[in-house]
Amino acid sequence: MTTLILGLALFLGVHSVAILAPAGRDRWATRLGPAWKGLYAVVALAGLWLVVSGFTDARAHASTLYIPTAPMRAAALLLMLVVFPSLWASYLPGRIHATLRHPMLVATKAWALAHLLANGSSADAVLFGSLLAWAVMERISLNRRPVRPLQMAPAGPYNDAIAIVAGLATYALFLGGVHRWLFGLSPLG
Repeated sequence: MTTLILGLALFLGVHSVAILAPAGRDRWATRLGPAWKGLYAVVALAGLWLVVSGFTDARAHASTLYIPTAPMRAAALLLMLVVFPSLWASYLPGRIHATLRHPMLVATKAWALAHLLANGSSADAVLFGSLLAWAVMERISLNRRPVRPLQMAPAGPYNDAIAIVAGLATYALFLGGVHRWLFGLSPLG
């Protein structure tokens, strides 16, 4: 569990600089220029690698906190319907993006909650609970600081339709085998 926690500290730590010290983040980004993004990416990738390897190890030795019920697993599958279209909408300006304001954070919160509902080990609680808590804090923080422009696709009349169709297709791929291929488990049991 130590590796998982260290990975989360690095991954969420670097993603929390703007939450904890927005002015400091801006100073460092200005001072370092393009190297800031490189440093950020290296720390985030190192954290992600530690999260993945730490979670794999921690899950093998984790205690059971609760046993998910059939309704909890069904709710998780329904929540995941929101995740992939929201992710696509993050980069496709349209009504979905405007309504959700921060579609990537909506996707992260729905994904983490879905995985908390469907998995009941201590490792699951640490990983998905941490990501859910971070996404909630990030959303609150974003409402209090200036909006930074994101690189997105150009605005277009079909962006919402693309986000929905591509999102549902991605969801179907994950249900159809990608999740099992990547993580060794089928979300369908």
